[in-house]
Amino acid sequence: MTAPDVLLLIAQADLEPKLSSKAQIFAVIAAVIAFIFVVELVRRRRLVERYALLWMTAATVGLVLSVWAGGLDWIAARLGIASPPNALFLLGLVAVFGLLLNFSVAISRLSEETKILAQTVSRLDAELRAQRTGKPGPNGGGPGSADRSAGRSASDEADQPPVAGEQSGEQS
Repeated sequence: MTAPDVLLLIAQADLEPKLSSKAQIFAVIAAVIAFIFVVELVRRRRLVERYALLWMTAATVGLVLSVWAGGLDWIAARLGIASPPNALFLLGLVAVFGLLLNFSVAISRLSEETKILAQTVSRLDAELRAQRTGKPGPNGGGPGSADRSAGRSASDEADQPPVAGEQSGEQS
Protein backbone atom coordinates (compact mmCIF):
# COMPACT_ATOMS: atom_id res chain seq x y z
CA MET A 1 0.00 0.00 0.00
CA THR A 2 1.18 3.48 -0.78
CA ALA A 3 0.84 6.52 1.41
CA PRO A 4 -2.15 7.97 -0.52
CA ASP A 5 -3.97 4.63 -0.13
CA VAL A 6 -3.40 4.72 3.63
CA LEU A 7 -4.69 8.29 3.78
CA LEU A 8 -7.76 7.29 1.81
CA LEU A 9 -8.45 4.39 4.18
CA ILE A 10 -8.06 6.65 7.20
CA ALA A 11 -10.33 9.29 5.67
CA GLN A 12 -12.97 6.68 4.92
CA ALA A 13 -12.67 5.06 8.34
CA ASP A 14 -15.23 5.82 10.97
CA LEU A 15 -13.67 8.56 13.09
CA GLU A 16 -15.85 7.88 16.08
CA PRO A 17 -14.27 8.95 19.33
CA LYS A 18 -12.54 6.07 21.08
CA LEU A 19 -12.09 7.95 24.33
CA SER A 20 -14.23 6.77 27.23
CA SER A 21 -16.37 9.32 28.97
CA LYS A 22 -14.39 8.95 32.22
CA ALA A 23 -11.11 9.57 30.43
CA GLN A 24 -12.61 12.54 28.60
CA ILE A 25 -13.93 14.04 31.86
CA PHE A 26 -10.52 13.53 33.47
CA ALA A 27 -8.77 15.20 30.53
CA VAL A 28 -11.14 18.18 30.66
CA ILE A 29 -10.64 18.58 34.42
CA ALA A 30 -6.85 18.29 34.08
CA ALA A 31 -6.77 20.92 31.31
CA VAL A 32 -8.97 23.31 33.30
CA ILE A 33 -6.84 22.84 36.44
CA ALA A 34 -3.68 23.51 34.41
CA PHE A 35 -5.21 26.69 33.01
CA ILE A 36 -6.34 27.88 36.45
CA PHE A 37 -2.92 27.05 37.92
CA VAL A 38 -1.16 29.18 35.28
CA VAL A 39 -3.57 32.09 35.87
CA GLU A 40 -2.93 31.82 39.63
CA LEU A 41 0.85 31.84 39.11
CA VAL A 42 0.53 35.01 37.02
CA ARG A 43 -1.76 36.59 39.62
CA ARG A 44 0.80 35.91 42.37
CA ARG A 45 3.57 37.24 40.10
CA ARG A 46 5.42 33.93 40.15
CA LEU A 47 5.19 33.58 36.35
CA VAL A 48 5.60 36.42 33.88
CA GLU A 49 3.02 36.96 31.16
CA ARG A 50 5.47 36.04 28.40
CA TYR A 51 5.74 32.45 29.63
CA ALA A 52 2.16 32.32 30.85
CA LEU A 53 0.95 32.68 27.27
CA LEU A 54 2.88 29.57 26.28
CA TRP A 55 1.42 27.51 29.12
CA MET A 56 -2.09 28.88 28.60
CA THR A 57 -1.85 27.92 24.94
CA ALA A 58 -0.78 24.40 25.92
CA ALA A 59 -3.67 24.14 28.40
CA THR A 60 -6.13 25.44 25.80
CA VAL A 61 -4.94 22.92 23.22
CA GLY A 62 -5.31 20.19 25.84
CA LEU A 63 -8.81 21.39 26.65
CA VAL A 64 -9.82 21.51 22.98
CA LEU A 65 -8.46 18.00 22.34
CA SER A 66 -10.19 16.64 25.44
CA VAL A 67 -13.56 18.20 24.56
CA TRP A 68 -13.34 17.38 20.84
CA ALA A 69 -12.95 13.64 21.13
CA GLY A 70 -12.41 13.09 17.39
CA GLY A 71 -9.88 15.92 17.20
CA LEU A 72 -6.84 13.75 17.74
CA ASP A 73 -8.06 11.30 15.11
CA TRP A 74 -8.62 14.19 12.70
CA ILE A 75 -5.14 15.60 13.34
CA ALA A 76 -3.57 12.16 12.92
CA ALA A 77 -5.41 11.66 9.63
CA ARG A 78 -4.33 15.09 8.31
CA LEU A 79 -0.70 14.45 9.27
CA GLY A 80 -0.74 10.98 7.76
CA ILE A 81 -0.12 9.24 11.06
CA ALA A 82 -1.84 5.88 11.43
CA SER A 83 -2.23 5.94 15.20
CA PRO A 84 -3.72 8.97 17.00
CA PRO A 85 -1.59 8.43 20.15
CA ASN A 86 1.49 8.75 17.94
CA ALA A 87 0.13 12.08 16.69
CA LEU A 88 -0.29 13.15 20.32
CA PHE A 89 3.33 12.24 21.07
CA LEU A 90 4.47 14.13 17.95
CA LEU A 91 2.51 17.23 19.02
CA GLY A 92 3.96 16.93 22.52
CA LEU A 93 7.49 16.60 21.14
CA VAL A 94 7.02 19.68 18.95
CA ALA A 95 5.62 21.63 21.92
CA VAL A 96 8.51 20.60 24.19
CA PHE A 97 11.04 21.50 21.49
CA GLY A 98 9.41 24.92 21.11
CA LEU A 99 9.47 25.51 24.86
CA LEU A 100 13.10 24.43 25.12
CA LEU A 101 14.09 26.74 22.28
CA ASN A 102 12.20 29.63 23.87
CA PHE A 103 13.81 29.04 27.27
CA SER A 104 17.27 28.68 25.71
CA VAL A 105 16.90 32.08 24.06
CA ALA A 106 15.74 33.58 27.38
CA ILE A 107 18.61 31.99 29.31
CA SER A 108 21.16 33.21 26.75
CA ARG A 109 19.83 36.75 27.00
CA LEU A 110 19.78 36.67 30.80
CA SER A 111 23.30 35.23 30.92
CA GLU A 112 24.61 38.09 28.80
CA GLU A 113 22.78 40.66 30.94
CA THR A 114 24.18 39.06 34.12
CA LYS A 115 27.72 39.27 32.75
CA ILE A 116 27.29 42.94 31.87
CA LEU A 117 25.80 43.69 35.30
CA ALA A 118 28.67 41.90 37.08
CA GLN A 119 31.20 43.92 35.09
CA THR A 120 29.38 47.15 35.91
CA VAL A 121 29.22 46.31 39.62
CA SER A 122 32.92 45.46 39.64
CA ARG A 123 33.80 48.74 37.94
CA LEU A 124 31.61 50.75 40.31
CA ASP A 125 33.10 48.93 43.32
CA ALA A 126 36.62 49.77 42.15
CA GLU A 127 35.65 53.42 41.65
CA LEU A 128 34.06 53.57 45.10
CA ARG A 129 37.16 52.07 46.75
CA ALA A 130 39.38 54.51 44.89
CA GLN A 131 37.21 57.38 45.97
CA ARG A 132 37.30 56.29 49.61
CA THR A 133 41.08 55.82 49.71
CA GLY A 134 41.97 58.68 47.42
CA LYS A 135 44.02 56.36 45.24
CA PRO A 136 43.42 55.79 41.54
CA GLY A 137 41.62 52.65 40.49
CA PRO A 138 43.29 49.93 38.42
CA ASN A 139 42.22 51.66 35.20
CA GLY A 140 43.19 55.11 36.35
CA GLY A 141 40.53 57.68 36.95
CA GLY A 142 39.26 58.51 40.36
CA PRO A 143 40.55 61.27 42.55
CA GLY A 144 44.17 60.07 42.43
CA SER A 145 44.46 60.24 38.65
CA ALA A 146 45.00 64.00 38.36
CA ASP A 147 48.54 65.36 38.56
CA ARG A 148 48.80 66.27 42.21
CA SER A 149 52.58 66.68 42.37
CA ALA A 150 52.30 70.17 43.82
CA GLY A 151 50.02 69.07 46.64
CA ARG A 152 51.62 65.70 47.54
CA SER A 153 52.03 64.89 51.16
CA ALA A 154 54.71 62.70 52.69
CA SER A 155 52.27 59.79 52.94
CA ASP A 156 51.42 60.10 49.25
CA GLU A 157 55.10 60.01 48.32
CA ALA A 158 55.70 56.98 50.52
CA ASP A 159 52.97 55.07 48.68
CA GLN A 160 54.32 55.97 45.24
CA PRO A 161 57.19 54.01 43.66
CA PRO A 162 60.30 56.08 42.82
CA VAL A 163 60.29 57.73 39.41
CA ALA A 164 63.08 56.77 37.02
CA GLY A 165 66.10 59.03 37.55
CA GLU A 166 65.14 59.78 41.16
CA GLN A 167 66.39 57.89 44.12
CA SER A 168 64.34 57.92 47.26
CA GLY A 169 65.93 59.75 50.14
CA GLU A 170 69.24 60.46 48.36
CA GLN A 171 70.31 63.54 46.51
CA SER A 172 73.14 63.76 44.04
